[in-house]
Amino acid sequence: MTTTALLLLLTIVVLVALLLGALLVATANRLDRLHVRTDAGWAALDAALARRAVVARAVASADTPMPLAARVRSAADAAEAAGRRDREEAENELTRLLGRLDRTALPDGFARELSDAEHRVVIARRVHNDAVRDTLALRRRRKVRYFRLAGRAPAPEYFEIAEPDP
Repeated sequence: MTTTALLLLLTIVVLVALLLGALLVATANRLDRLHVRTDAGWAALDAALARRAVVARAVASADTPMPLAARVRSAADAAEAAGRRDREEAENELTRLLGRLDRTALPDGFARELSDAEHRVVIARRVHNDAVRDTLALRRRRKVRYFRLAGRAPAPEYFEIAEPDP
């Protein structure tokens, strides 16, 4: 081989390595942005769930007599106090109890506020789960697994709770 051919081969190898490196850096940046999006989605969902718990306690404390008031109050407290692993079950219990309330007996402001809080939970859960889906899809790709582009970031998890009836 001549020095020109060797230099050309070396240049091609360096260019391919640079292109591969640029592709991996771009993928790692995209994965990082997806993890940030997932974290932001969880923060929004957590805030929406907390707001719903506050509204549920306010509804349970309303002057309107309700047979489920004490159970709604305790379910709201349990949902707010639950850790991430137990949160789905606690939120499902709160959703079930709120679904059994007679909304026509509530003062108009409470019924609207509760409906709004439930709607925000539905939207926030969908946004969070969409972010989780996109992040997990990218993490499953071979280049992400082979080059360990996810680093030590834990895999995000879906948050599955029952949606209230409209």
